[in-house]
Amino acid sequence: MRNLMKCGFGFCVLLGLLSEPTFAQQSSSKISSVNFSKVNITDNFWAPKIKTVSEVTIPVCIDQTEVKTPRIRNFEKVARKQGEKHEGIYYDDSDVYKALEAIAYSLKNHPDAKLEAKADDWINKIAAAQLPDGYVNTYYTLTGLNQRWTDMEKHEDYCAGHLMEAAVAYYNTTGKKKLLDVATRFADHIDNTFRLKNRNWVTGHQEIELALVKLYKATGKEKYLDLADWFLQQRGHDHGRGAIWTNPHMGKKYCQDDVPVKDQKQIEGHAVRAMYLYTGAADVGAAKNDLGYMKSMKTVWEDVVYRNMYITGGIGSSGSNEGFSVDYDLPNENAYCETCASVGMVLWNERMNLLTNDAKYIDVLERSLYNGALAGLSLSGDRFFYGNPLASKGGYGRSEWFGTACCPSNIARLVESLGNYIYASSNNSILVNLFVGSNTTIPLKKGSVKIKQETNYPWDGLVNVSIDPSVQISFPLQIRIPGWANNQPVPGSTYHYADKLSKNINLTLNGKPAKYTVKDGYAVIINKWKKGDVVKLNLPMEVRQIAAIDSIKENNNKVALQRGPLVYCIEQPDNLNKMQDLSLPKNPIFSSSFQKDLLGGIVLVKVEGAKNELVTAVPYYSWANRGKSEMQVWVPIKE
Repeated sequence: MRNLMKCGFGFCVLLGLLSEPTFAQQSSSKISSVNFSKVNITDNFWAPKIKTVSEVTIPVCIDQTEVKTPRIRNFEKVARKQGEKHEGIYYDDSDVYKALEAIAYSLKNHPDAKLEAKADDWINKIAAAQLPDGYVNTYYTLTGLNQRWTDMEKHEDYCAGHLMEAAVAYYNTTGKKKLLDVATRFADHIDNTFRLKNRNWVTGHQEIELALVKLYKATGKEKYLDLADWFLQQRGHDHGRGAIWTNPHMGKKYCQDDVPVKDQKQIEGHAVRAMYLYTGAADVGAAKNDLGYMKSMKTVWEDVVYRNMYITGGIGSSGSNEGFSVDYDLPNENAYCETCASVGMVLWNERMNLLTNDAKYIDVLERSLYNGALAGLSLSGDRFFYGNPLASKGGYGRSEWFGTACCPSNIARLVESLGNYIYASSNNSILVNLFVGSNTTIPLKKGSVKIKQETNYPWDGLVNVSIDPSVQISFPLQIRIPGWANNQPVPGSTYHYADKLSKNINLTLNGKPAKYTVKDGYAVIINKWKKGDVVKLNLPMEVRQIAAIDSIKENNNKVALQRGPLVYCIEQPDNLNKMQDLSLPKNPIFSSSFQKDLLGGIVLVKVEGAKNELVTAVPYYSWANRGKSEMQVWVPIKE
C-alpha cells in the first residue's frame, strides 16, 4: 500500500495533504506544476535527448511540414484567396501547430534565432489565414466555408485545440503574443458559435478541452474554462452526428460519447481521444473544484491502469479501433500502443497528480514516459514508431514519416517540454516528482526557493537535491518514492514482482538520516530550510522480475525485466541463440554494466539462461535502433 507508512510526527495533519476522496483542491494547498519555461535541464540522460530533438527531430518536422508535404502551403493558399484546392488530409493543420509547440519548448531549451524566425514566419502565415470572424481552418476555408461546423468528426476543434496549445507555449517562451491573439480570436469565435441555447456539438476527436484550460490560465479569461466545461458536458446525451456515430465499427464508444463524462467508469474506444478527453476533464475538475469530474477520473484511471495497461505504460492494445477492447486483452506482438497514447498518459497522469497529491500517478507517468513514449523516437531523432509492440519476429521497424503524422511532432513536444513534469508546488510546499538533473526557482508564500537536482538517473539511483531559500523558511519538501522501489511495480494487482527486494531506500538530510513521514507515495520532510541544505535519496537499482496476472494469458510463465524505471527487452543483435529458444531459470543472477558506446550509452543487463546460454537485455526504449530485429519483453521461465 502506497499511502500507509508512518505519520508518527503528526506531520500528515499539519501538511493538509489530503487523501482521496477529499482531493487536494483547497486554495491554501492547491498544487500547480512548475512551468517548463522556469526549469533548466542539465540531466545526463535527458539533456542529450532534448538536444537531439532540437537539432534533428524538429528540423525533420519542419522539412516534412513545409517542403515534403503541403501543410504550410495550405495556409499560404488561404491567404492568397485565389480559389486554390486544399492538399492533404483535413486534420493536417494540427501537425503545424504541434510542430510549433515543440519549437516553442526548444527555443527555451536551446535558443536559436533562425528557428525563432522560422516560427515567426509560420505564425505570420497562420495569422494571414485567419478569417475576420476568427475562424482558422485551411480545409474548410479552401473547400467550402458553407460546410464548416457541420461534421463533428472533421477535427475542426481538434485543430483549434492544438493551435491554442502552441500559442500558449510560444507566448511562455518568447513573450510574443501574435499567435496567442490568433488563438484567442478563434476561441472567441468557437464560444460565440456554440455556447447558445439549444446548440449542441460533440467533438469527434477530443483535445480542445485541455487546450481551452491552458488558454484560460494564460489569459485569465474564465469564459475559456467555461467553454471547456461546455464541451465536456455535451458528451453522452445523443448529440453526436457524423461518420463516427454512423460507422458500425466505431459508434459512440469510439469517442467516449455513450455516457456523460461524470458518469464514465471504464475505459473504451480510441486511446488517444480518451487520454485528451480525460486530461481536459481533470483540468476542468481541478480549476472548478468539481467533484463529479474528479471521482469519474479516478474510477476510469483505475480501469486503465489496473486492467488495460502494458508493463511499458503503453495503452490501446487493439489496432482495429486504435484503442481498447476488453479487460486484460494485452497481446504482445500485436500490441498497438500508439506513441500518442503514451504521450497522453503522461499528460493525464500529471493532471491526476495535481488533483490528488498522490505519487502513484507520477509512477505511471514515469513508466509511460521512459518506456511507452520514448520508444516512439529513434536515438538518431529522425525515425519514429506509430505503434509500439512488446514483441517482434523481425519485420517491424521505424519510419521516416507517416501519412497521419501525429506521432513525430507529439513525441517531439513531449521531450522538449519535460520541464513541465519535474516539479510541482503549492504556496507552502514543493514536490519533486521526477528525478532529472535540473534547477529552478519556486516561489512560496514565505519566500522563494532555489532547488537543484544532480543525478545519473535512470542508470544510478542516487539523487542529490540542493535547497537554497531566499530566507530561512519552514516548508514541507515532498520527494516521490517510486512504487517500483517499494515493491509495487504498478498500482493495482495486474503486475507484481516475482522476486524480493534486497536493498532499502535511503534518505538523508545533510549527511544524517532524514526525519520524514510517507504520505501517498511521497517522503515528506518538514524542515527550516537554509542555504546549503542537501537531501540525498538513494534508490535500489536491482534488476527485478515482474510477473503478470494469469488473466493475461500470453504472459503466463513469463517475466519482464525492469531496472529502475526502465523496462528491458531481449533483442536479436545481442543474443546469438534463436530468440524463441531463450528462457530464464527460476532464480536468475543478473549482472549490470554501463556501456557508453552502445545505443547512446545504456546499462546492459546479462544473465545466464535456463539452458546455460547467455541472455542479454537492453532498455525497451532503445530497441530497433540497429535495424529490424526480433525482440521480446516477456521472457519464458523454465526449471
